Amino acid sequence: MQAARVLYAGIDPSSAQKAFAYGAVDGDLNLVVVSDGELEDVLGWVKENEVAVVAVNSPSAVNRGVLRDRLRSERSGGRQIRGADIRLAEYQLRSAGVAVTGTPGRAELCSPWMQRGFQLYAALGEQGYRRDLDGSSPRLLETHPEACFHVLLGKNLLPKPTLEGRLQRQLILHDRGLRIKDPMLFFEEITRFRLMQGVLPEELVYRAEYLDVLAAAYTAWLAAHEPHSISMLGDESEGLVAIPAVYSSGNGG
Repeated sequence: MQAARVLYAGIDPSSAQKAFAYGAVDGDLNLVVVSDGELEDVLGWVKENEVAVVAVNSPSAVNRGVLRDRLRSERSGGRQIRGADIRLAEYQLRSAGVAVTGTPGRAELCSPWMQRGFQLYAALGEQGYRRDLDGSSPRLLETHPEACFHVLLGKNLLPKPTLEGRLQRQLILHDRGLRIKDPMLFFEEITRFRLMQGVLPEELVYRAEYLDVLAAAYTAWLAAHEPHSISMLGDESEGLVAIPAVYSSGNGG
């Protein structure tokens, strides 16, 4: 009997269709799945497959005040530091020009998609996934796809909801070796008639959340195959964020 392929998955708890979007690639970066589902669907899929690394586009812990404490110790005086009520990793990403949603200090104050993320982390933990830094498998990572795209392109991106923004992100992933639909085929399929009728071949372009989970899956693949190509931002007590290695893991200035 043929051994199951080892997979690398990305999961996003903010799908426009269902509660979660998820995608996975194999060791050769072949696309295995990209889909939507509820929590039980995602957990069932993970359990049925040999998924070595899962990267989740959601905070893995609430804000523990690490940044606030660091800034207070640097500036002293014990006064309130304005703008410091975010996690350290989020501060680092914002300092690099990436738009990041801040994570509150209590789970009940977090947005619904963040709370779904916490549920996912807990459930995957029950399935044996660990956020250890020693590279053990199965492994669970927090990531931020927009930051991943930002690093891979080396500059700010076009707006994600737009067609051109999606094409740009899909091209980034395709150029990194993911065996997904070639976004350049989109332009080959455009004819004068189709353009006049407003019928564009959008089936060749992935939805924004699918591109996010594929970027997360690629980050999971990097963590397993090229761990030197991964940076871990933030502080372990409130969640380390894995992205392709460019940003410093210092305190962001």
